[in-house]
Amino acid sequence: MPSTRKPARFAVLTLALFLGAVFAPPSAGDAGAAEIRAVRIGVHADVTRFVLESDERLPYKIFTLQNPYRIVIDTPEVTWKAASPRAPQSTGLIATYRYGVFQPGISRVVLPANVPVRVKSHFRLTPSAKSGHRIVLDLEETDPGRFAQDSAAMASPDWAAYVANRAMTPRPAAPKPAAPTDKRKVVVIDPGHGGPDPGGIGVSGVYEKVVVLKAAKIFKQMLEKTGRYRVVLTRDRDIYISLRKRYEVAEQVNADLFISLHADKIGRRDVRGLSVYTLSERASDKEAAALARKENKADIIAGADLSDYSADVSSILIDLAQNSTNEDSWGFAETLVGELKHDVRLLRNTHRFAGFAVLKSPNVPSVLVELGYLSNRRDEKLLTNPEYFRTVGRGLTKAIDRYFKNQETLSRT
Repeated sequence: MPSTRKPARFAVLTLALFLGAVFAPPSAGDAGAAEIRAVRIGVHADVTRFVLESDERLPYKIFTLQNPYRIVIDTPEVTWKAASPRAPQSTGLIATYRYGVFQPGISRVVLPANVPVRVKSHFRLTPSAKSGHRIVLDLEETDPGRFAQDSAAMASPDWAAYVANRAMTPRPAAPKPAAPTDKRKVVVIDPGHGGPDPGGIGVSGVYEKVVVLKAAKIFKQMLEKTGRYRVVLTRDRDIYISLRKRYEVAEQVNADLFISLHADKIGRRDVRGLSVYTLSERASDKEAAALARKENKADIIAGADLSDYSADVSSILIDLAQNSTNEDSWGFAETLVGELKHDVRLLRNTHRFAGFAVLKSPNVPSVLVELGYLSNRRDEKLLTNPEYFRTVGRGLTKAIDRYFKNQETLSRT
């Protein structure tokens, strides 16, 4: 397919603005890891060139995914020092880029493409006077059939050796159920998004994945301080966790309650306030349905291959076989709204419902809490203030106390 794009223009994506070390887009990787120092995208007559510059020579693997079209680059886990794009924008064939830790030991860059593309060539460049080590991809436009044919993975010669060596590295232990002697209730808190999936990006450049992780750690500390709860986080750093894995964590630890945290961005900047969602195959309103569709795409955004997922996981509308669990979820949501309404700005019709994949556990009562909207400047300011999280945390603790007290009363009767 011939290209109609203008030649000889080399563009560098707009640098992100940061709101300080705590709420800025985080580095992906550990302190001793290699550093990604720059990202460049160049538009030429027949190709779009993507350059990933690092301070060390990196093995890499490249593959493509469709529905939608994406190019994925995996490397060993790195620290990200390059600036991030402040908002999605198009440069040549690439719509934007996302990055983060995809799993322990692997960092991922995801390039959403405007059209079907193929990797015409890929190679590494050694350091020069002005640049460090570079991974270079030249991308060209193609047709859907050719895209499907060219889906096989490509890799540097040293990638296989890295994978083999990584297989020898011990993996972090999965969370385990509490000991039989531990009578505390188990609450799983799920900071949404993470890794290559930033979630919403605020009007000043704040990342949703950072906001909700900060909130989750504060809520964990407050709940555990009571001595009544054991709190498990689905993630405690900036790393990707699949939607399926998030609710499976709750199943693994025999959780009594699952709370997923988000801070979304929408098209209307005047909308603000906290809201609570529970699972339903029929959405309460258009806004709830749109939010569920967006959140259910998290695995796609992170560059996950869903081809091995069963239909019920890939589906947006979820088969509801857990009526009693849904009733408990509804009860906790109503209790939470009742506790928060005195101290926190709430969205109208605060308790809403839609087909959120992350709330699918058949055994664990689950809610999704939108802490506010990063698209609203006043909410964004609150969402970068730990005191706001402590205010929400106090209401959350009271609501959880009331919920389990009610459950105990019901069990007796």
